[in-house]
Amino acid sequence: MEFCSHEEIRTRFPDGLRDIIGGGPFDWPAGHATDDTDLTRAVLLAYLDPGDDVVRTAADQMSAWLNGDWPDRRLGSPPKDIGGATREGLRRYAASGDPRSSGAGPDQAGNGSLMRCIPTALAVRDVDQRIRDSTEISAITHDDPRCTASCAVYNEIVAALLDDADPGDAVAAGFQTALSLGQSDVTDAIKYGRVIPLPGVAVTGQTFLESDAGGFVLDSLTLAVAAVLDPRSMVDVLVDIVRIGRDTDTNAAIAGGLLGARDGAAAIPQPWLDKLQFAAEFTAASEILTGS
Repeated sequence: MEFCSHEEIRTRFPDGLRDIIGGGPFDWPAGHATDDTDLTRAVLLAYLDPGDDVVRTAADQMSAWLNGDWPDRRLGSPPKDIGGATREGLRRYAASGDPRSSGAGPDQAGNGSLMRCIPTALAVRDVDQRIRDSTEISAITHDDPRCTASCAVYNEIVAALLDDADPGDAVAAGFQTALSLGQSDVTDAIKYGRVIPLPGVAVTGQTFLESDAGGFVLDSLTLAVAAVLDPRSMVDVLVDIVRIGRDTDTNAAIAGGLLGARDGAAAIPQPWLDKLQFAAEFTAASEILTGS
């Protein structure tokens, strides 16, 4: 359903898609990792073996993915799908060797760093360090302040949920982080996420979002906030996120991270888990990072 319009999805799946079927513009096998999952894995691997600098290690893992040094890939083969800012940021990192001066630059505010940032929330307990890691790992490729702040906000929401905060209080913690970072665009995105009627938007397709859920980081953050505040089950909420259309896989991945922190792994249907390429690896890694 990636890049499909709301109308296309409604025509094919009037009640929403509830199975992992693969396909799409890149002809993915069912359950195979896309760039969202692969780059999340890159950050996850960095925290499992950070070396002297987890930011540099994350950049190295992302570069390995870019260059085909990755499961089920031929060395040197490019990924099927990669965002422009991610490609440019990793190109700059390869040229400079400095992960803290490699971002694609301002006005490159896609959701490509927000989709991969959640391992930081699992791995880092200190608030100041978590915010610093969130922003610096984002900035490897996405150094626009809206992206770096969105990653910090998202990880503060996740951390609060993992500490058993209710969703409203967790979102409030994220909102305070956005305020502390001076990012009014991000606070506005959270405000809209608090009020956007997700079930209605899934029916009508009218989001009133800047890129109409098409990959802009603040659109994805708004939908994720709406998702975690929605009292329905993880499955019902994710189905509606996909029904909206456009950047369906990344919007669902970002919303799914918050829902997973809210509801736990038990909320994920076993048939979905059975198909996921890195399910066992991710489960083991999350247990190591969270000490569970």
